[in-house]
Amino acid sequence: METTSTIELLLTRLRALQSSPTSYQVPNLWNSDETGATEQSPISWFIGRIEEIQQSGASTPTATLHENWHKNAVVYNLFVRFGTAFDHDGDGIISEEPLPSGFRETGTLLKAIALLPYIKKLGANTVYLLPLTEIGTANRKGSLGSPYAIKDPMKLDPMLSEPALGISPEILLKAFVEAAHLLGMRVVLEFVFRTAATDSNWIEKHPDWFYWLKNDVSPSSYGPPQFDQDTLNRIFSQVDRHEHAYLPAPSEAFKQQFAAHPVTVTKNAKGIQATDANGELCRIASAFSDWPPDDRQPAWTDVTYLKMHTPEEFNYIAYNTIRMYDEALNKPTAVNTGLWEEISSIIPRFQEEYGIDGAMMDMGHALPPQLKKTIVQKARATRPDFVFWDENFNPTPEIRDEGFNAVFGSLPFVINDIIYIRGLLNFLNKTGVALPFFGTGENHNTPRVPFRFPKEAAGRNYSTFIFTLAAILPTVPFIHSGMEVTEWHPVNLGLNFTDEDRTAFPPETLPLFSPASIDWKETNSLPPLNSYIQKIITIRSRYLDTILSGEPGSIGIPYVSDEKLFAIKRTAEGRSLLFIGNSSMHEEVTGWLEFGMETGGLKELISGVQHPIANHRLEAIFQPGECMLFLLPTEN
Repeated sequence: METTSTIELLLTRLRALQSSPTSYQVPNLWNSDETGATEQSPISWFIGRIEEIQQSGASTPTATLHENWHKNAVVYNLFVRFGTAFDHDGDGIISEEPLPSGFRETGTLLKAIALLPYIKKLGANTVYLLPLTEIGTANRKGSLGSPYAIKDPMKLDPMLSEPALGISPEILLKAFVEAAHLLGMRVVLEFVFRTAATDSNWIEKHPDWFYWLKNDVSPSSYGPPQFDQDTLNRIFSQVDRHEHAYLPAPSEAFKQQFAAHPVTVTKNAKGIQATDANGELCRIASAFSDWPPDDRQPAWTDVTYLKMHTPEEFNYIAYNTIRMYDEALNKPTAVNTGLWEEISSIIPRFQEEYGIDGAMMDMGHALPPQLKKTIVQKARATRPDFVFWDENFNPTPEIRDEGFNAVFGSLPFVINDIIYIRGLLNFLNKTGVALPFFGTGENHNTPRVPFRFPKEAAGRNYSTFIFTLAAILPTVPFIHSGMEVTEWHPVNLGLNFTDEDRTAFPPETLPLFSPASIDWKETNSLPPLNSYIQKIITIRSRYLDTILSGEPGSIGIPYVSDEKLFAIKRTAEGRSLLFIGNSSMHEEVTGWLEFGMETGGLKELISGVQHPIANHRLEAIFQPGECMLFLLPTEN
């Protein structure tokens, strides 16, 4: 099969620019195992990387139907605008405007293509991209806006293109997917179906897809509904019992803030103006975190919830209308049909246009189950192997039965305390793991693992511990871009942050909203973890059947002599693997673990060192964060 046209188009356009070479800095790590940066021609560098991809040896794209490729997935999670950003002119600033050469310092899809060989070398075979779509401008957070403020789900963010090329981001995404396939890699995109930008392109034509506030409602007084403690207790109790009939509703005063449908929208020189069924002026209702119902996260001023159901008695935003749906909304007549049809058509259009291999469903926990099933069915009508991941925290049979292949999971929420990790794994050992969860201690919404220890070895040590532990669990190994260079700065303050953190990191300082770069050059003054990650992923691939077993009883927790040491015994497919790791970020720990055999030896898989067993014990010294993996004899 000949090289696809978009790759050739890129090369043709780049070669035409060679007459005006311009030097800029490229991180050495993108090309080799060295830190620092080297000045070179961007045109020559991009041409070299794309030609390397063409000559990689894969003669055809790897999107073979009916293949359970997701079982072998190792994920690299990339927010393109941030993860491929770099201070190319060396002035200490990530500029929002293109350089004089026409190339950007913020991340672009062209740079993402050039990074694919780096990502593959790291050990990943699947690239998971955060949303790439056009971003709203109203109430924008930071200077660039949030990628979750979706203005148009079928248009891509123009910031992802390189002005020097004169090629649209849509063509660049096609080239990215083609390049990934040539390298034998898959591409999964994140889709946002629960919310939209407050200036969404849908508003004018489809005002019935949105919640509206009366114009006289003060922005300072609008926010999540308040419930007294007795009502909160009742809400939690009913939801825990899955009893969603007659869920407690917000107060009448809260409901009366919302405008009556139908809403009429007109556009004039001042922008969009709207009136409700009573002729009163109204405006789009912005969103907020709705669960738990006493969550005190700051308002999400740049996005609004899409109105999934039409009954007028539920014409308000609260936990029982946008997540824990009241049973009265389960009726077919309650469905906002036009909106559901539009949402369920988006992924098939991306499949046809770009050839993507999977989808991550943002806020999947807040989408109506029937809508999720419809989305999955339509996407798999032509691609039975199309993968779905759910932003859900529990790997339950119900989510598996909806057609999902993996969930985000709860590992990042327990990593700070070995007792909580032990509790989670004991629970999963008892219940079984119905489908894999992401093997990571962080993502773009949580603190990075080294967050409390910026540029310190302690953070790197714990990153090593968490990644190794996650790799031997029934997970999808998940490398959050920057994790390999021990990046500590948060991308967004979504989950597990304190009020002090929110004061220290306002939106304009966060990479989700404003120009920023991972410390590719100096790797936070610490040795990168690239080669270690490669080694762990290689070891994992040898014992994949055992590791992926989610059967109850397959995650044993043996006793270890020191509480700072943590052991996991994975037993399945006639084989047992043993993990022992030092959860201390600072202390060297000596400890032992008992075996059935009296004497003998075991070869440690990471280092290759032989460890003796004497008097039924294996004793070892563990450096901070150090982990050991052993293949156990069958009698153990």
